[in-house]
Amino acid sequence: MSRICELTGKGRQVGHNVSHANNKTKRVFLPNLQNVTLMSEKLDRSYKFRVSTHGLRSVEHVGGLDNWLLKSSDTKLSPRALKVKRELAKAAIAA
Repeated sequence: MSRICELTGKGRQVGHNVSHANNKTKRVFLPNLQNVTLMSEKLDRSYKFRVSTHGLRSVEHVGGLDNWLLKSSDTKLSPRALKVKRELAKAAIAA
């Protein structure tokens, strides 16, 4: 399972550990991923995603999962999130 946020696309970053003697060794910074269940109000259904805590705050700030998916670009989203976005688009057309 890759360590990438399903909603924001945030992944690992590479940097250095720097010692007191200024020796540099490679290290990896991983995002803080959490398994969460987010509710879609328009579809009246809940979905499970693996989301970073920063991404979760962003979703809440925008106004929920539906607004986040409609405003975000397809390149950042995971295939599961894209599927939910397409269902939202179909529901908007039907309404």
